[in-house]
Amino acid sequence: MSTAELHWFKSSYSDSSEPGDCVEVATTPATIHIRDSKTPEAPHLTVTPSTWTTFLGAFPVR
Repeated sequence: MSTAELHWFKSSYSDSSEPGDCVEVATTPATIHIRDSKTPEAPHLTVTPSTWTTFLGAFPVR
């Protein structure tokens, strides 16, 4: 699947006054894709859902 086919989204906590300073995420059943919203055409990170869950668990719940 190409990045153009993915549905990218960002957190509702993202500051809309600085729309380019966000992390965007796209999910598929087997992979979580992570990119910088300032450069969506640049390479992005991919991790497993398990790794993503572990990563998010490192932050306090808002």
